[in-house]
Amino acid sequence: MIKVGIVGYGNLGRGVCLAVNKAKDLECVGIFTRRDPSSISPVINYPVYSTSELEKFKGKVDVLILCGGSATDLPNNTANILKDFNTVDSFDNHGKIPEYYSKLEKVAKDNGTLSAISIGWDPGMFSIARMLFGAVLPDGNDYTFWGKGVSQGHSDAIRRIEGVKNAIQYTIPKEDALDRVRNGENPELSAREKHLRECFVAVEDGADKARIENEIKTMPNYFEPYDTIVNFVSEEEVKKMQQKLSHGGFVIRSGKTTEENSEILELSLKLESNPEFTGSVLTAYARAVARLSKEGKSGVVTVFDVPIKYLSPLSEEELRAHLL
Repeated sequence: MIKVGIVGYGNLGRGVCLAVNKAKDLECVGIFTRRDPSSISPVINYPVYSTSELEKFKGKVDVLILCGGSATDLPNNTANILKDFNTVDSFDNHGKIPEYYSKLEKVAKDNGTLSAISIGWDPGMFSIARMLFGAVLPDGNDYTFWGKGVSQGHSDAIRRIEGVKNAIQYTIPKEDALDRVRNGENPELSAREKHLRECFVAVEDGADKARIENEIKTMPNYFEPYDTIVNFVSEEEVKKMQQKLSHGGFVIRSGKTTEENSEILELSLKLESNPEFTGSVLTAYARAVARLSKEGKSGVVTVFDVPIKYLSPLSEEELRAHLL
């Protein structure tokens, strides 16, 4: 039985709880939170501890699933946790993944631990699709579209801005760009031409809305490359929107095998719950991290480095007999 711990209990932590509960080969030793543990009522009746108690579990947990945000939580905390535990996380700031990887690689190698980073559906499953599609159709172009749906990472980044009480952000693909790609036109499209980002923000009384809107629209990597709409609404309106965290997207590879023959490869996801699905991906990779660590692997890995057989609870014989 693989023993896992869940660090953080927000929407993603809740999704991980549900996924771990469905995995017959995983056992949750506990949820670790910075809040008062007595204030947490997890969706699955797992024990809840303060993150200050993590050190007591060294050697008793095969892998920790980190459910913090990518804006500050993971960059500030993962390296310290990795000194004592194997980890898996969903760091999703694409532009800073190489920097994040390098920072954690030294820590993991020095301490003999293993970390799987940027695990989810993008980065994650979509990353695999882009690599695979490009390998089999080299004469072509990749296109990734997200939405319409809630981006947890972008929403979290807005909530970190001074004066913001709560916020939610929707990523919306531009239909004209999507149609051109599916028609095989192979257009050159900027991030701004492919997506619109719409934000709904509740602010503290007296907060400078103009400053907050400017900070959102100029935030590097998250909003600066896109057309962004900022709507200031009540906290009640934001909370109502947060009750349904749907998302989805498409990875499309459009290219040619000869001048006469065009091919289009597409992977699509339609998700009613982004955090529950992301939690399911993290849980599968937690299984893989535990297995790889047991074999002596240390350092940092991404979805490109993990053999997919390690994600499945099935044996190699079962995989060959039923899924090959």
